[in-house]
Amino acid sequence: MTHEAINTPYLPPGLPIPVPEPDGLSAPYWNGLRESRLLIQRCPICETWQFGPEWLCHRCHRFDPGWQEVRPRGLIYSWERVWHASHDALSGHPPYLAVIVELPQAGNVRLVGNLLGDPMQEVAIGSEVKGVFEHHPEVAPSFSLLQWHLV
Repeated sequence: MTHEAINTPYLPPGLPIPVPEPDGLSAPYWNGLRESRLLIQRCPICETWQFGPEWLCHRCHRFDPGWQEVRPRGLIYSWERVWHASHDALSGHPPYLAVIVELPQAGNVRLVGNLLGDPMQEVAIGSEVKGVFEHHPEVAPSFSLLQWHLV
């Protein structure tokens, strides 16, 4: 699958770099983002989708559920217009829009992210959104984020 990427960073520099846990549990997710791919855990036995990453399937308790690529499209499940900086690097940057996006093609798992565009735009629960990948090769370690915009 090929997916859209953005060239201009949405968030200012100075925020902590997202990296997998030391045990590597979320490494497939972060590696997928660097390749402009959204990977979500899915058990190969019972086919249950789950996110955040876990070592066990939530349903059948199989160890080490697999990862499957899904289209980065979903629906806004919830949202918030953030007015107060949650990190020093965000001082002077609010407001911004934080969303919880539900992925219907992935068992309705939900991801947290930012909604791109005018921070004062109208937002409605149930609105369709499309994910875009924001790559940061200029830092070490390099990383990518999944951001969202209204369809």
